[in-house]
Amino acid sequence: MKKLDLTREELSWSLYDWASSAFTLMLSTVIPIYLKNMGDAAGLRSAQTTSHWAVTQSIATLLVAIMAPVLGAMADRRGKKKLFFCGFLALALLFSCALAGTNSYYLLLVFSLVASIGYAGTNIFYDAFIVDVTSDERMDFISSFGYAIGYIGSCIPFIAGILLINFTPFGLSATGAVKAALLINVAWWLVFSIPLIKNVRQKYQLRTESQRGENLFLSSFKKTWSTLKVIFQDKTIGLFLLSYFFYIDGVDTIIKMSTSFGKDVGIGDNSLLLALLMTQIIAFPAVLICAKLVRRFSSKKIILTAILVYIGITVFGFVMQHAWQFWVLAVFVAVVQGTIQALSRSYFGKLIPNKENANEYFGFYNIFGKYASIFGTALMALFTTLTGSSRYGVLSVALLFIAGFFLFLKVPDVEK
Repeated sequence: MKKLDLTREELSWSLYDWASSAFTLMLSTVIPIYLKNMGDAAGLRSAQTTSHWAVTQSIATLLVAIMAPVLGAMADRRGKKKLFFCGFLALALLFSCALAGTNSYYLLLVFSLVASIGYAGTNIFYDAFIVDVTSDERMDFISSFGYAIGYIGSCIPFIAGILLINFTPFGLSATGAVKAALLINVAWWLVFSIPLIKNVRQKYQLRTESQRGENLFLSSFKKTWSTLKVIFQDKTIGLFLLSYFFYIDGVDTIIKMSTSFGKDVGIGDNSLLLALLMTQIIAFPAVLICAKLVRRFSSKKIILTAILVYIGITVFGFVMQHAWQFWVLAVFVAVVQGTIQALSRSYFGKLIPNKENANEYFGFYNIFGKYASIFGTALMALFTTLTGSSRYGVLSVALLFIAGFFLFLKVPDVEK
């Protein structure tokens, strides 16, 4: 099979990135802008709405982090990876629709929280499916390909939504246009999730005999605890997860808070949306180029370089004064965002010793990422509240990247 040829399973798996990335883009652009505007109408200060959004996202990631490993163990023991995936997908789609059904600022916060939980839940099992659809040798490429087409796929419903919001056709009000944009994204997400549901199957699963009357939750919890001990005894996996805990925290915080931060420093709504759209377009070739560079420089070196770029991004964000500087910032984010996410996923996938435990291992992969996201958004909320300025909140994120960089230096190179 040639390098660029994809099997039906690989393509179907990758298309879920194409599908779900539309929600990711909405979550980091339209939804926070909509919430901030609704908060302004309710008489709340800009710093308050930024803090509320950060706290909401922290709660969502905390809940998913608590559930992730045990859910993964349950799916491994019963071979129900796709069932769990579909359950969380239904939850995410339902509450994404609910976002379009209310004008209440606080209900919007609640619905976005539940939709975020559903989205994060699907990613636990989606990420774990990578071991079922491809080989270790192709994992970097397939993971990067998924992220790459996700950036392009997210742009299509996003552009449709922005056109509705800017031109309000068909007699739509400004609020009605935002709701229509949300529903377009939900439809896109649903339609392009079908290939994965139809074509991807769980290849690896634990083949243990269940005892009559066995409590699935308790037995899965015990299995989770035993796997956690194995992880901490494995220096390579343990160091990787600890490093990942810090640097992906910074990445997720920047994704979630960039729009709110841009508004706080005076960037107009249209400039924000266009800059973030440009980020998606640039990220598509950037991810694929970096996937090729891995063959020459190794994934470890590429990840370390991406972390250094992120440190520069946080410092630049702190001193940023003009709208054009936000565009420069968006370009640098575009170059490294998808790369660090894609290579981290494949790096960890190659580290898993037993593919039959992939759900459980990726449960821990997600728990480290999600617990980290709690600290990142909470850290930004704390510094923003204490100083009254989002700039110090952004600068504080640099601490997470620095910690992740030095820990990742100690992680053995998986290619070697």
